[in-house]
Amino acid sequence: MPTIKDVAREAGVSIATVSYVLNDSGAVSEATHQRVLQAVEKLGYRPSVIAQGLQARESRMIGYSWRPMPPDQFNPILEKFIHGMAEAAARHGYHVLAFPSTEASDEISPYREMVERERVDGFALSNTNLDDPRVHYLLDIDFPFVAFGRANPEWDFAWVDVDGAAGVEQAVNHLLELGHRRIACLAWPEESLTGQYRLTGYRQAMAAAGLEVQAGWVIRAENHYRHAYQAAQTWLTQPPTRRPTAVVALTDLMAIGVMNAAADAGLTVGRDLAVVGFDDAPITGYLRPPLTSLRQPIAEIGERMVTMLIDLVRGETPSPAQVLLKPRLIVRDSTRLSKREM
Repeated sequence: MPTIKDVAREAGVSIATVSYVLNDSGAVSEATHQRVLQAVEKLGYRPSVIAQGLQARESRMIGYSWRPMPPDQFNPILEKFIHGMAEAAARHGYHVLAFPSTEASDEISPYREMVERERVDGFALSNTNLDDPRVHYLLDIDFPFVAFGRANPEWDFAWVDVDGAAGVEQAVNHLLELGHRRIACLAWPEESLTGQYRLTGYRQAMAAAGLEVQAGWVIRAENHYRHAYQAAQTWLTQPPTRRPTAVVALTDLMAIGVMNAAADAGLTVGRDLAVVGFDDAPITGYLRPPLTSLRQPIAEIGERMVTMLIDLVRGETPSPAQVLLKPRLIVRDSTRLSKREM
């Protein structure tokens, strides 16, 4: 038997649009209305009475899947994002239906099940990357979704993201103003699109200052405390005249690894080695010394994503459909000591 997805594909519209036509709800043009009815007649589609009743009321649900973190890691920004999105959804009369994605080899099945059972009106994605299978699938079936993050440049979809390049540029410029010239970057693996954006900001700021990035000043590591600690040890074993005097880490967790490696090597963070993180997790203000970090506008991200998604669910085009927000540098004692003479 044909499904509502088959009708949507035949008519060249979204599943939500087919539902609007069949239930006589939502704003649909006359041309689109007729195209859907023609597809229904051609395929012999017969919607179930139960499904019609559920769709007429709308689920008022936003689907969100997350990848569970290992027990020895934390992701406070993801937690803040979920809270912010849930609060924004509630203000608009929606709720967030969260479901875990535990199988990295098959990320699509949970989304397919939600779509086919009509459990949600749309999806919010996070941790997107190049060739992201979730983005590809949802674009293919034309189902409403908004992403926290970008993917392939040629893919046209709604997203909100933080300008990581501009943020790391802020951090490097701050260190330059303090007199640092040997500035290192603790980056992510090459396959991380977000990591590539942030590393680009580092390279751009160094180039603008006329500084050549020396071999070994950029070390790629997973977003893990132990990996960051080991990377910092690589720098700290160099002679004092050659080792970096400042490090920009792409997350606060990695920055903590750098700070502890420096302390264990007998250095004073802020005086002997300046450290900047990214995320401004709640713990950063309680470290010794407190960590300078880049704060992401998580509340605004959640509000914008929910508003954009509701527009898409209603068959409207959000304007703008892609939003890039700048983080803000929060300066603390891990960099806020006297200027260096170099």
